Amino acid sequence: MHLSDITHPNQLHGLSIHQLEEVARQIREKHLQTVATSGGHLGPGLGVVELTLGLYQTLDLDRDKVIWDVGHQAYPHKLITGRYNDFHTLRQKDGVAGYLKRGENPFDHFGAGHASTSISAALGMAIARDLQGDNYKVAAIIGDGALTGGMALEAINHAGHLPNTNLLVVLNDNEMSISPNVGAIPRYLNKMRLSPPMQFLTDNLEEQFKHLPFVGESLSPELSRVKEGMKRLAVPKVGAVFEELGFTYMGPVDGHNLAELIATFREAHKHPGPVLVHVATTKGKGYEIAEKDQVGYHAQSPFNLATGKKVPSSKPKPPGYSKVFAETLITLAQDNPKIVGITAAMATGTGLDKLQAKLPKQYIDVGIAEQHAVTLAAGMACEGMRPVAAIYSTFLQRAFDQIVHDVCIQKLPVFFCLDRAGIVGADGPTHQGMYDIAYLRSIPNMVVMAPKDEAELQRMVVTGINHTKGPIAMRYPRGSGYGVPLADEGWEAIPIGQAEVLRQGDDVLLIGYGAMVYPAMQTAEILGEHGVEATVINARFVKPLDLDTILPRAEKIGRIVTFEEGCLMGGFGTAVAEALLDHQVQVPLLRLGVPDVLVDHATPDQSKAALGLTPPQMVDTILQRFSLGERDRELAELG
Repeated sequence: MHLSDITHPNQLHGLSIHQLEEVARQIREKHLQTVATSGGHLGPGLGVVELTLGLYQTLDLDRDKVIWDVGHQAYPHKLITGRYNDFHTLRQKDGVAGYLKRGENPFDHFGAGHASTSISAALGMAIARDLQGDNYKVAAIIGDGALTGGMALEAINHAGHLPNTNLLVVLNDNEMSISPNVGAIPRYLNKMRLSPPMQFLTDNLEEQFKHLPFVGESLSPELSRVKEGMKRLAVPKVGAVFEELGFTYMGPVDGHNLAELIATFREAHKHPGPVLVHVATTKGKGYEIAEKDQVGYHAQSPFNLATGKKVPSSKPKPPGYSKVFAETLITLAQDNPKIVGITAAMATGTGLDKLQAKLPKQYIDVGIAEQHAVTLAAGMACEGMRPVAAIYSTFLQRAFDQIVHDVCIQKLPVFFCLDRAGIVGADGPTHQGMYDIAYLRSIPNMVVMAPKDEAELQRMVVTGINHTKGPIAMRYPRGSGYGVPLADEGWEAIPIGQAEVLRQGDDVLLIGYGAMVYPAMQTAEILGEHGVEATVINARFVKPLDLDTILPRAEKIGRIVTFEEGCLMGGFGTAVAEALLDHQVQVPLLRLGVPDVLVDHATPDQSKAALGLTPPQMVDTILQRFSLGERDRELAELG
């Protein structure tokens, strides 16, 4: 059977091990070809091919439900659920999403782009099933990296308290999240995987059985159970934690042995209550380059499949914001041992892997545990340290209560650095950094700022480190900067709440924030071609706003436009509107940003065009809203 012929996972039923191995080969081939061409997540999906096929072989997917954690490991799932012919559109506008998406396919039972959610969702479905008198199976597939997240542990704690609720949890243990896992739980799992008795039994026990008389090449079910029992006797602590928490534990199972996987899953389905199957896999399996560099090939931009090297861009790019942030922080931290960078399993994405390499004692990775990261930072701040929590905008949302309760109420000097703020592109709605302006500016004692370019980011890092009166946050976008000249050291802090005027004009006041300052300048230049002269302000701070700079110009010019790459509701434009209202400045205001919609996966430029946020589109909106332009000005002058 060819992979392209599989449109329903139940078509896997009845296939031999040899046939399933051929399907697995085709999945890896399609997976690699697609990601090499258009980019995407690579290692996670390659590691779960056999796990997916083995589990789906034992389920009736017309009824049973599989919940994937995060979703970037579910590319094989997509390829056997009717999306083979469209898979080349992966992560492209109007194409196949990079994560699971309930509206995309009936087999995507729960959408997720953030880790550690699958067990909670699956348990919710299992409880709903029981309350409604149904009897389908529910399985959650979670990586050992996601198991470091508190939400997963909360769900395990709850599920273990429900002995009559049938639930299968498949632990995909590849010793990795994006970077190598940290913490006591991954260390415990690693000991289980690498225990010498376990390795010996896993590798040799079956082979020894085959040499017994009357056994031959195949193990009977009884001898398979003997094998499992001997494994448990040899390593008595295996699974003890999970069994004490109320789960039936099975494993570790070779995650690339289809026969063993199928037999284990069939046995797991027979056990009542919550069951955990521990599957040992290799991230990047089947592509040697990805197996050797599991961090680098977690996800890739387009690359040469033969060499593994990235396809060079047509022109060199300026350094990315993350790199500039990291290098600036390292320079400051070398002279200040109180500075500590904190990440939540995103060392490479935030650039803090560079801090780890240079100053390992001033670096902390807490795993996928944003809530813990924030309160940890609060505790360090209590003792006079300068914690710098570098967390993606979309992930910091998960720690909102900790920001309010543990940091802001206590007015602790934690420096939040929000990477990937604004429109992020192909990862789609779960990863867009849309809400940080709104959710941070609403909290008392918080200072919120954003640089217009990477040089200003350097100054804001100094500003954040120097600010000891309370918490402060800085947002910055994904990707490269504008190529402005950078200094190696000697950066000056920006006075809190101080904006800057970049351009003078009497017809309209344009106020840009963060990544939208340069587009505001471009908009002003095009407006000038229409005979409309604009003043442009780089706000720098949304909280506190520089009212001394904004209000007089607002009253004098009488027309205001705000620019932001974030949600309009509660965002930067709203902050300006509130200030005008509070100070009784009654002038027309146009807010440009992201309306009350979810921004789907596409390139950032495509998303901005769809939202009307390119400079030419914004010029048209401004001219229309304020009836500006050469003809209108001439008519106004004539009376």
